[in-house]
Amino acid sequence: MAEAFNDLTLPEDKAARYATVAQEIASVLEGEPNRTARMATIAAMLAASFEHYFWTGFYVVDPDRDRELVVGPYQGTLGCLRIAYGRGVCGTAAATGQTQLVPDVHAFPGHIACDGRSASEVVVPVFDPAGNLIAVFDVDATELAAFDAVDAAWLEKILKAAFS
Repeated sequence: MAEAFNDLTLPEDKAARYATVAQEIASVLEGEPNRTARMATIAAMLAASFEHYFWTGFYVVDPDRDRELVVGPYQGTLGCLRIAYGRGVCGTAAATGQTQLVPDVHAFPGHIACDGRSASEVVVPVFDPAGNLIAVFDVDATELAAFDAVDAAWLEKILKAAFS
């Protein structure tokens, strides 16, 4: 009995947890065409699956303002309302089209402190089937170096599956 209990209390492998959550997200999103509903679901499910996720959500490309993101569905404390391309971690991801893995946001040039408790961040650009940027997905943590290549790769995979 004690052996089984110990097995249940061991921390789950992060990649295995992402694989499970990715399947759950795909199942929930199946047949849902609305982009906002998809984003809200992804943000909620990922935020609920990882304790170190402090802020989890989307900044959406604003079609009415050139090269600007506007806050979209998220979980967490107040987010920045607007972010220009090239500004901060999210704006850099939007401008470059590349995932940004930042172990210490305070060392990132031009970092925008929407919440001063954020210490590390991963931001993944999100593209539609035609390859157009539609949003960036942002996850913050209060701990330094809370994210690694496993987080970045799985988030990229989940988002590509959800929006391509």
